[in-house]
Amino acid sequence: MSLDPQPLAPAVAAAEEAGWTVVRLDLDGVRSKAALMRRCGDALRVPEWFGGNWDALADVLVDLSWLPDAPGRLLVVTSWRGYAAERAGDWETLREILEESVDFWREAEGAAPLTVLLAGPEPVGGSGRRRG
Repeated sequence: MSLDPQPLAPAVAAAEEAGWTVVRLDLDGVRSKAALMRRCGDALRVPEWFGGNWDALADVLVDLSWLPDAPGRLLVVTSWRGYAAERAGDWETLREILEESVDFWREAEGAAPLTVLLAGPEPVGGSGRRRG
């Protein structure tokens, strides 16, 4: 299911105008954890050491040193509902990792923040940890 990107347009435009690095993660057609990891790796332009598992994804999201220097970073996740419906446990794990990454950058003194926007009504959040 593809979501209309229009509601995100003002946020993306504001981030770009402020000089932020904007990363788009489109999950359209992603139906497996392996495909999710490939899509995340491609979108984030991760280094070759990226291992393609939950811990590696968490590691790259609290590094981001290979992204251009910017006053902030915006990760826009679109077309995620199909993946969330088919892989609810994996989706919850991804949401937890995203939330932890946002918190990490919020608390890192002097660091550029990371903001994650989901194209849909759900905010990034989660309960309990499920990594595997």
